[in-house]
Amino acid sequence: MAATQTRRASTARGVLYVHSSPRALCPHVEWAAGRALGEAVNFDWADQPVLKGAQRAEFYWEGERGTGAAIASALRGWDDLRFEVTEDAGLGSDGGRWLNTPELGIFHVQTDTAGNMVIPEDRIRSAMENAGADALEMHRQLRLALGQAWDDELEPFRHASDFNSVVWLHKVG
Repeated sequence: MAATQTRRASTARGVLYVHSSPRALCPHVEWAAGRALGEAVNFDWADQPVLKGAQRAEFYWEGERGTGAAIASALRGWDDLRFEVTEDAGLGSDGGRWLNTPELGIFHVQTDTAGNMVIPEDRIRSAMENAGADALEMHRQLRLALGQAWDDELEPFRHASDFNSVVWLHKVG
C-alpha cells in the first residue's frame, strides 16, 4: 500500500500546449519533449490560424514530478516558438505553469491543487516595497508577478483551436 501511494505521489500529469511553431521546427519540438519525457512522442499538429504557416498542438503527458520543468527547459529559447506547460499539483507537491513567447522569454509560477497561481510572500513584499505608495506601480508589479504580459500575448493563440467559433480577420480595409 505504501509503495503504491509513493509511486502515485511521485507521478505527475500535465499538458504541453504548443501555441505556435514554425512547420520546420515541429519534429524538433517532438524530439525535445520526448527526450524530457524519456520516450518518443508524436503530436497531432494543426494549422495555427492566428499566424500563417505556424502549427499548434496539445499533448497530455505523464511522468515523474518535475517533468513539466524538464519539458519547458527543453523547449525554451527557440525562436518563434510559443508554448505553455502545466504540471498538476499532487500529494505533497505544488504544480507549475511555464509560459514562453519569443518576445518575453519564459515565465514560471507555482500552482495549487485547484490550478490557481501561488505567488510567494517574498514576491508580494518586493512588489509592495518597489511600488511604495504608488498604486499604479503596485498594479504593474502585481501584473508582472502574475505573468500578465505572457497571458496577454498567448491569449489569441489559445482561442484559435478548431473547436472555437472565432473568425480571424487577417486583412481589414
